Amino acid sequence: MNTAKHERVLVIDFGGQYNQLVARRVRECNVYCEIYSYRTPLEEIRGMNPKGIILTGGPDSVYAENAASCSPELFSLGVPVLGLCYGAQLMMQVLGGRVERAPEREYGKTEVIIDKAGSPLFEGIDSPTVCWMSHNDYISQAAPGFEITAHTGNCPVAAAENAGRNLYAIQFHPEVLHTEHGFEMLRHFVMDVCGCSGDWRMDDFAESMIAELKKKIGSGKVLCGLSGGVDSSVAAVLLSKAVGKNLTCVFVDHGLLRKSEGDMVEEVFGPDGPYDLNFVRVNAQDRFYIKLAGVQEPERKRKIIGEEFIRVFEDEAKKIGHVDYLVQGTIYPDVVESGLGGESAVIKSHHNVGGLPDYVDFREIIEPLRDLFKDEVRQVGLRLGIPEKLVMRQPFPGPGLGIRIIGDVTAEKVKMVQDADAIFREEMERAGINGEASQYYAALTNVRSVGVMGDERTYDYAIALRSVNTVDFMTADVTEIPYSVLKTVMNRIINEVDHVNRVFYDITSKPPATIELE
Repeated sequence: MNTAKHERVLVIDFGGQYNQLVARRVRECNVYCEIYSYRTPLEEIRGMNPKGIILTGGPDSVYAENAASCSPELFSLGVPVLGLCYGAQLMMQVLGGRVERAPEREYGKTEVIIDKAGSPLFEGIDSPTVCWMSHNDYISQAAPGFEITAHTGNCPVAAAENAGRNLYAIQFHPEVLHTEHGFEMLRHFVMDVCGCSGDWRMDDFAESMIAELKKKIGSGKVLCGLSGGVDSSVAAVLLSKAVGKNLTCVFVDHGLLRKSEGDMVEEVFGPDGPYDLNFVRVNAQDRFYIKLAGVQEPERKRKIIGEEFIRVFEDEAKKIGHVDYLVQGTIYPDVVESGLGGESAVIKSHHNVGGLPDYVDFREIIEPLRDLFKDEVRQVGLRLGIPEKLVMRQPFPGPGLGIRIIGDVTAEKVKMVQDADAIFREEMERAGINGEASQYYAALTNVRSVGVMGDERTYDYAIALRSVNTVDFMTADVTEIPYSVLKTVMNRIINEVDHVNRVFYDITSKPPATIELE
């Protein structure tokens, strides 16, 4: 989609763990938002003509040698700037304030006293208000020209502003749900301070993207990697509406899918399905198992699976003939977490992010969903008329069960986790709580222990169950599944899945954990 015509807010990333969440909150205001590294040249930022700039948190101390920083000119572009946590400290230090080690660090929910009720950020918000703090340093002295607008018992400058220059700094994190009125604060900045009108809508994305794809591709031949997941499915339907029979969708069954999922994908997208797609199914299970033999490290698994995907596409492209474009279902969190959309450390690599390897014989990769978050992709899917049961499916990682199996991958282990996962999903649905959880699944740990089954001692594996509730998949809390349901799941897995004698339930939130167990 051509985003140039839309007003935009830029998130400048200093390595903060919530950078995607900040961008997501801005988009909830119907304002387009992108994440860029703090290393992005000032002229490039100026050239984007942003309506506002938000500086994220980060792991450094602003006074440390080689700490992430920015030019003072950033605050003189005539564009409103909001600094969050590290971004707030950096703004103060660069503009003449003082930041130092806090006598007492603050972490978690904290009462913030609003000192200036008339501040644009705090309009309509009662004092005190609960906010999420996470800092070892603090602003001990605000920069000249700034007015302190909020404080806490341990933090003299929880917020400050220079309203005349449209510069705002807040020490806490308004983007997380733990800050009770955080979204209101961000909305005040985006709409009231930056003056955004909120014209970013998902309703027109499908139509405009289809038009762009038609113009770009013309009569070119397109190969789409179809996993059957939400992202690749929406990408495939977009392309089919743009280029019709010039699109061939290749579904690679790598043997790492959920139980019976390969057949379901073929039923939906194959020749008897409702979509006018050229559909090719490649049963490559053994090929992937051989490549993964003995590999334990999850990041290496991802790379192997990704590279083998490309190899399979290459083989299929040769059978099809000339292919100009490869389509993939990359979405915005993939881009950022792969280190391409900001400054944060690489969380995981993706086989569908980062450009073409030298050995791939395609002219270009097309990623029509690259700018969208998961919930935005779902909106597009519904807009395209894709059945809700497919659009609202459980998220599933590209490398599939390869990263839900801790340790080496074998066909036997795949069957174990497929069967356990199917049981977990069946019992969640039977209990009527499947709609309450955002994502839930079973994973196979690499833990083996002694057990007793019948009159025999066993030495078998442990299955870990994971279920989380989340709005945006950037942060997540554990689902409070009734004990009776967990007990039923445990009993069924122990009795029905070979070589499993223990079942655990992971109650860790994100952060500090990720949603997947890799």
